[in-house]
Amino acid sequence: MTSNIPKRHTSYFYILSHSHSHSHSYSHSPTHTQTHSDYQLSPTFSDDTPMAVDEFTRSVQAGLQLSKRISYGKDKASMTVPKAPSMKKSLSSCSSSSSLRLPENHRPTAPMVYAVISDPSVVDNPDICSYQPYVYGHCDPPALVPLHMHGITMEVDCYLDTAFVTVTGTWRVHCVTSMSCCDCRIAIPMGDQGSVLGIEVESTRRSYSSQFITPQNEKDVEKVTKTNNGSLMKGNTYMFKIPQVDGGSKIHVTIKWSQKLLYQHHEFCLSVPFTFPDHVLPVVKGTSNKEKILLNVNSGTDTEIICNYSSHPLKETKRKSGELSFSYEADVKRWSTENFFFSYSVSSEDILAGLLLHTPSLHDYDQRNMFCFYLFPGSNKISKPFKKEVVFLIDISGSMQDEPLENSKAALINSLSELNQEDSFNIIAFNGNIKSFSSSLESATDERITNAIEWMHNNLIAEGATNLLLPLKHAFDMVGKSGESIPFIFLITDGAVEDEKDICNIMKDHLLDGGINSPRIFTFGIGSYCNHYFLQMLAHMGRGCHDAAYDVDSISDRLPRLLNNASSHVLANITIAGLETLESHELYPFRIPDFYGNPLIVSGRYQGTFPDIVKARGFIADMSSYKIDVKVRKTKGIPLDRVCARREIDTLTANAWLAQNKQLEEKVAKMSLQIGVPSEYTHMILIQGDKVKPPMDSVLPEEEYSKLENHKIMYLSNLSVGFGNVMASVDNLAPGIEEVKLSEPAGMMMQAASSCYGVVLDRCCCVSVLRCCSRMNDQCAIALTQLCTALACFECLNCCCEVCDSCGDLCH
Repeated sequence: MTSNIPKRHTSYFYILSHSHSHSHSYSHSPTHTQTHSDYQLSPTFSDDTPMAVDEFTRSVQAGLQLSKRISYGKDKASMTVPKAPSMKKSLSSCSSSSSLRLPENHRPTAPMVYAVISDPSVVDNPDICSYQPYVYGHCDPPALVPLHMHGITMEVDCYLDTAFVTVTGTWRVHCVTSMSCCDCRIAIPMGDQGSVLGIEVESTRRSYSSQFITPQNEKDVEKVTKTNNGSLMKGNTYMFKIPQVDGGSKIHVTIKWSQKLLYQHHEFCLSVPFTFPDHVLPVVKGTSNKEKILLNVNSGTDTEIICNYSSHPLKETKRKSGELSFSYEADVKRWSTENFFFSYSVSSEDILAGLLLHTPSLHDYDQRNMFCFYLFPGSNKISKPFKKEVVFLIDISGSMQDEPLENSKAALINSLSELNQEDSFNIIAFNGNIKSFSSSLESATDERITNAIEWMHNNLIAEGATNLLLPLKHAFDMVGKSGESIPFIFLITDGAVEDEKDICNIMKDHLLDGGINSPRIFTFGIGSYCNHYFLQMLAHMGRGCHDAAYDVDSISDRLPRLLNNASSHVLANITIAGLETLESHELYPFRIPDFYGNPLIVSGRYQGTFPDIVKARGFIADMSSYKIDVKVRKTKGIPLDRVCARREIDTLTANAWLAQNKQLEEKVAKMSLQIGVPSEYTHMILIQGDKVKPPMDSVLPEEEYSKLENHKIMYLSNLSVGFGNVMASVDNLAPGIEEVKLSEPAGMMMQAASSCYGVVLDRCCCVSVLRCCSRMNDQCAIALTQLCTALACFECLNCCCEVCDSCGDLCH
C-alpha cells in the first residue's frame, strides 16, 4: 500500500470509501451523533508525538483512541477523585534509587490485561449497545485496549534475598459487545531478576493453567500447539495471549513470579511494579474496587528486623524474632498510583552469619539434605578496604555502537573515580584486536584517571568483530605480580564467540590454585546474544559476580551496581570449616565467592551430620585471617528448595554447558519440573480446560503427561536466556531483547501459497485491492466500496481481511 502518512501513526484502518488509501487513526466522540455520510477518519498527531514509537505503544494508543467509542450514559461515574493518602515512614536513602523506573509511552507498570482489537466495529459498551458508525477495515497492528480492573490482591513472601510474588486480579472486557469476543494479552512486569513461575487464567468459557514440560514429554503430547505465545519486553515484562474471551465477561488472573531483593545502604529493598493508570479504573457507578496487599518477611535469622519505609499503609499483623507480617486492604476510589516499595534492615553491627538445614520432601529428585550458608553485612566495617589491581575489559565491537557503548563508558568513568589512591588500573578495549590505555598498570591518581577518561573518549569506537580470549590473556599477564594487591578483572561484552569452552578451560588453569593473588573476575552481559552461562562460569571460577542488562536501557542502572560491588570487598577466600567432616557435599556455586558487602548466599547438598556450630574463615585487607562462628539450625517456615532453586539451576546449567553433560541437563530438568522454576531444558505450557484446572503448583509425574492429550495446550516461549547467538554477534546485531510482535502471521497463508487458491489470494488480497484504489478515480472507488459492502454480507470481506493480516509483509 502506498501512503504518504508518516510512520508515527498509532494505528491504521484500511478504508475503501476514499479515493486514496491512507493510514488513519480513529477519532470519534460517542456523544455526537453522525450519519454514515459525514463520518470521517483523520490522523491525530500532537507535536510531542515521537517519530519512532514502538509497536506496543502505538497499539495501546490506538486502543485508548478506540475506547472513546464507548458510551456509558448516565451510569458513568465521576473521574475527579482525589489521590488516596499514603501512610508512609520516612523515605530511606535507597528507595529512590532502587524503585522501578516508571516506563514511558504506556509501558506496563503493573499487571495489566488488554483486549486485542483487530476489528474496530466490535468496540462498544457490552451492557448498553449504542449507535456506532460502522468502520470498514482492520487494525494492523491490533489495537490494545486496557481492560477495567475490578479487584487486585498481591501477596509477597520474602526469604533471605528472594521475594515470591503472587498477584490475583479481576478484569472485565468492558470494550467489546456482548455478541462478540476478542483475544486478551496479559502483561507481567517484574522486579529485579524476575522470573515467571506460574499462571492461572479463568474466563467465562474456559480456564488455563501453566505447567513445565521437558522436550521429551513434548514429543509424547501430540496436541502441543507451538504458537509464538509469550515474549519478554523491555523493563523485564513478560506478555502472553489468551484467546477468545467474551465481551462483557470477567477474566480472573493469578500470576506468580520470583525476584531479588536489592541490598543498598544496609537495607533490604523490595520494589514490585504496582502503578496502575487511570484508564483501568471502572467508570460505572457503584463499582466496588478492592485493593489488598499481604507481606511476609522471614530473614532467616533470629535477629530483630527493623522496618524503614513502606510506600503503602501497611498494618503489622505478626512480629517475632527474624519474622514480620503486614496487611493492607481497602475499598479505593483510585488504584495504586505508585510501585509497592518496602525496605527493612537486620539489626547487627558485625557480620551476621548462619547455616540453615533443610530435609528434602519424599518427592525430591535428590534425597540428599540441603544446606544454605549466608553472610549479611553489619553496619560497621571490619577493616580498611583492600588494595586493588583493576583491569577493565570493554567490548567495542560494531554491535556496541551508540547506547551500549556510551552507557558502559559512563559507568567505567564513575568506577574510576571511586578507586583509592593506592589502587592501580588499566583499560583494555577489544574487538578483533585490543587497545590498551597503558602497557602496564597505572596508579589511580587524579592525573592518570583524567588521562584515562580522555583516552576512552578518543579510542572507544564501536567497530569490528569480537575476540574474548586475547583481552583476557592480556589482563591475566598484567595482574597478580606484586603480591600486595588483589587483582580484579571486569569483563563487559554483548557478544558470543565460538571458543567459549576453550576460554573457560584456559582460565581454569590460571585460577586453579585460587590463592589470595588469584584474579577476581566480574562479568557483565548486555542483551540476549551473549552467552550468560559462559559469563557466569568465568565469574564462578574467579570468585566474582555476574550480572546482565537484557535491554540497553537498564545498563545505566545495573552496570554501576556491579562495579561498585567490588569496591566494598570485605572478606576474601572464604572457607567453611566443617564441610570436610561430612560424608559428601556439593556447593552451588562450586567455589564460594568473596564477600563484597552485599548478602552472600551459597547453597548445597550434603550427606552426613553438621555440628551445632561451624567456623567460616576469610582474609581481610591486611591479609590477616578473620573467623566467624556460624550457628547451624533447621529452617522454620522457609521453603529452602524454592529459595535456592534459581541459584542451583543456573550453576548446574553452566556446568552442564561447559562439560556437555547430559546427566546434569536431566538433573536440571527434573529440578525445574519439581519446583516449578524455568530452565534451559524445560518449557512452560498453558493447559486449556473447561473450568477444570490442574493446580498451578502441582507436579505431573512423567507417566501422567499422556493425560494432557485431552486438553488443548499452548506453548509459551522466552522464559530462559539461552546460550548466546554467535551468528548474531558475527553480524554485529545490536544487543537487546525480542519485543512482542502483535501482528502474528498465520500458518494458513504459508500453506496456501503453493496452491491455486494461494495464487489468487496473492493477487486479490485487500492490500492489492487498496493499491488499485489509490490509482482509481472517485467514481470507481465508490463503486468498489459498494461491491465490498455487498460482499461483507456473505463474510467474504472478513475472510479477506484475515488473510490480509497473514500476507501483509509479502504484499508490501
